[in-house]
Amino acid sequence: MGVEQLSRREREIVDILYVKEEATAAEVRLAMTGDPSDATVRTLLRILGEKGFVKFKRQGRHYRYRPVQPKKRAAKQAFQHVLDVFFGGSVEQALASHLSDPKTSLQEDELNRLRELIAEAERREMP
Repeated sequence: MGVEQLSRREREIVDILYVKEEATAAEVRLAMTGDPSDATVRTLLRILGEKGFVKFKRQGRHYRYRPVQPKKRAAKQAFQHVLDVFFGGSVEQALASHLSDPKTSLQEDELNRLRELIAEAERREMP
């Protein structure tokens, strides 16, 4: 099951946990939009645990929740999902879309790093 199959509130909680890395139900509730009840947040965290997205550990009187999947792997899967859905799987189309936006501003060091990454990819592709 991918994150795209979660409800809006479930995705919001998972996103909060990725940002915070670990949090109590109260900390999650404070970071959420709207004003969900404590019971709602705890229920959603339990459901996310049952679905395999969240794990927890007891710390004193509270439970601390964290995502099951490492952030880097989740980011890669989310990016691949965006590529597939919006750009037909094409990194080139995604990057072209981003760079052609007049609001996009890259620093010189970011441009240099992109050049390095492209050069590395070219070296990998050559026999």
